Amino acid sequence: MSLPNLDMDALRTLLAIQQLGSLHRAADGIGRSQSAVSQQMRKLEEQIGLPLFRRKGRKLALTEAGELVLSYARRILSLNDEAVYAARGTSIDGIVRFGLPEDFADTWLTAALGQFKKNHPAVQVQVAVERNGMLLERLDRGELDLVLAMGYEGRADAHALATLQMAWIGPAGMKAIPVTQGPLDLALYPLPCLFRRAGIEALDKANISWRAAYTTGSLHSLWSGVEAGLGITLRTLIGLPASLRQLGAKEGLPPLPSVALCLHDGHGNSAQAVRQLKQVVMQSATSGLR
Repeated sequence: MSLPNLDMDALRTLLAIQQLGSLHRAADGIGRSQSAVSQQMRKLEEQIGLPLFRRKGRKLALTEAGELVLSYARRILSLNDEAVYAARGTSIDGIVRFGLPEDFADTWLTAALGQFKKNHPAVQVQVAVERNGMLLERLDRGELDLVLAMGYEGRADAHALATLQMAWIGPAGMKAIPVTQGPLDLALYPLPCLFRRAGIEALDKANISWRAAYTTGSLHSLWSGVEAGLGITLRTLIGLPASLRQLGAKEGLPPLPSVALCLHDGHGNSAQAVRQLKQVVMQSATSGLR
């Protein structure tokens, strides 16, 4: 019995659907129509011979077969990309200036950048780690080629990678928060900061008094301040230290919104090295943020 060759583009789309949570968001993220994405999934289901999705309320969830195909898709695409990068690596050169927020400086992304450098030894990757807004300002001034940023999905150059849930964060040993015994101490970034704004709005809406007890522009310093009990904070759970934990309704805290993670290419530098790194970041986000 001859087995079908699974469609690589369909496998990439499956990863995008799983990461972004819906056909509509996946279509936007990969630059295709929703009908084209649906057609890809139908073709993939025909090749497998089993349904890959099931309805879960208004959303789609993977079936058992879908979860299995997804796990193999990551491995298949990883090997495919490794082969392509290995073959092309020596033929690509140049400089790529890449900016990212501190949240991602110690996560899956640095490993992806390291692998990119191994595959493309002639490419010089210059990495800038700063706050989201500052990175995008530098991108607009032509000082950076690519920027990974949270909260700026309205920009024309935004390529959606994921939707991340904001979370209240406190020390791992914290058992309760005395929200009714005076202002709640917060550890925050200085203004302007989308997390700071979201947290304050949520607390004000819940009629919980607060005060900025600890302010810093460094994420590592922020984590240290929270661990020391100087205040709770809010961020995503990306790179959360083991000494901290997520807080929420059990501690009397209000719900928080989500934030979009996007890759921005500014003026659209078409250099081959830039295009390759852009592809690596987008693919790495799909697997690294699952």
